[in-house]
Amino acid sequence: MMSTLELQQHFPDGLTDDGFLSGRLQILQPRKGYRAGADPVLLAAACPAKPGDHILEAGCGAGVASLCLGYRVKNLTLTGVELQEKYARLAQENAGRNDLDLTIYNADISTIPAELKAKVFDQIIMNPPFFDRSRGSSAPDAGKDIALAGETPTETWIDLAARRLKPKGYLTLIQDIRRLPDVLAATLSRLGSVEVLPISARQGRKAHLFLMRARKEGRADFMLHSPLVTHLGDQHLQDAESYTDQIRSILRDGSMLKFP
Repeated sequence: MMSTLELQQHFPDGLTDDGFLSGRLQILQPRKGYRAGADPVLLAAACPAKPGDHILEAGCGAGVASLCLGYRVKNLTLTGVELQEKYARLAQENAGRNDLDLTIYNADISTIPAELKAKVFDQIIMNPPFFDRSRGSSAPDAGKDIALAGETPTETWIDLAARRLKPKGYLTLIQDIRRLPDVLAATLSRLGSVEVLPISARQGRKAHLFLMRARKEGRADFMLHSPLVTHLGDQHLQDAESYTDQIRSILRDGSMLKFP
């Protein structure tokens, strides 16, 4: 592992030491740049991994989703691929300080190394960049800009999953709801048994995210589930946590998120 001091040389604005799953995981993140929130925790919770599975996270960032999954399901073989070297180093450090084994490949998902091409996985998880630069300016931090608005097309992310999944293996993905048409267009011709779970902040609000699960060689009909609502009430009334019991259990305890 690298020391925190060595890592800080890659992040001149410094690092924060953040607790995930009520402090069960301690994750170093850049003070400025791409910072993980609830999305990777929800992604990990939605992955139907079993003990002994081989897991690949595409675009793993600081490793939050993989490490949350590794906390919930024991005896996994965790692998991540990350384009930005400084985030790849950060993910490796975070794995070590949480006593979890995570093998990181510093590579573009469109040109993964031969060693990774030789592997197949039971589960692949991903949270691809979602920001459309045509809708506005890029993020001021270069690392954050790549994480949120990378140049790699959606089709390339889905192609990685289709090629690297074992037969009957699962892809689990979380994305901005505006990218749902792109994701479905790329997925439906490559993977089957596609299920989409929209995510809404409050009852009656428009969905802002979605989780998708798809299976290699799956044959079940497409399924669009009722939205998963993350907060109680139809509006924010006080400066206090208002998660539903299900979401609180996921974010605080690392519980599994079962599709309806």
